[in-house]
Amino acid sequence: MKKTFGTKLAEMRREKGMTQLELAEKMGVTDKAVSKWERDLSFPDVNSIPKLAEIFGVTVDELMQGKAGTKGKAADSRVAGIVQLALKGVALAMGIAVAVLSFLKEIETADAVGMLGIGLAALAITQLSGKD
Repeated sequence: MKKTFGTKLAEMRREKGMTQLELAEKMGVTDKAVSKWERDLSFPDVNSIPKLAEIFGVTVDELMQGKAGTKGKAADSRVAGIVQLALKGVALAMGIAVAVLSFLKEIETADAVGMLGIGLAALAITQLSGKD
C-alpha cells in the first residue's frame, strides 16, 4: 500500500530529526502549513517541491510517489462505483419502462424482450465485475 504524500513527508522529516518548525523555516512557510501538508489537508506549492526533495535528499519523483498512487486508486474506485450505479439504473429503467408500456399496451413483445435483455445485460455486468 502506498503512503500518502503527507505521511511520507512526516516520515522523512522525523528521519532527519527535524521538527515541523525547522522544516517550515527551511521552506519559508509556517509550521501550520507543514502540519497541513503532513495531514494531507493541503499541498505545498508546486514550485517548492524541488526544494523539499533537496532538503530530504530524494528525487522529486520519489517525493511525489505516495500522493500519485493513492489519488489514482481513489479516483478509479469512484469511477467504478459510478459505472456500477449507472448500469443498475439502466436495468431498473428498462424494467420500469417495459412494465409501464405493457400496461398501456404501447409496446410490442419483441421490443419489450429487447429492452429487458438490455436491462439483464446491465445487471450481469455489475455481477461479473464483482462490485455491489
